[in-house]
Amino acid sequence: MPARTVTVASTSGLHARPAAIFSQAASEQPVLVTIETAEAAPVKASSILMLLTLDVGHGEEVTLRAEGDAADEALDALAAVLEKNLDEEFETS
Repeated sequence: MPARTVTVASTSGLHARPAAIFSQAASEQPVLVTIETAEAAPVKASSILMLLTLDVGHGEEVTLRAEGDAADEALDALAAVLEKNLDEEFETS
């Protein structure tokens, strides 16, 4: 099962708006993607409520996992989302 470990760049971590943006991006993927931390079990990445339960802060690492034909592409796309400061991007748009 392909996996990517990513450092969360958003200043508020995966809370509020960044979590909403990330969960929307995850729901648009053609495969099921999970996200986990070292302390928490995997949750469905497309569920904003489950993302919030992870309580991921700025600079923390998360691991994304997916399975299927488009798993690598989905993980690359979602890793790119997490590597952006989504708080800053929203403020400037």
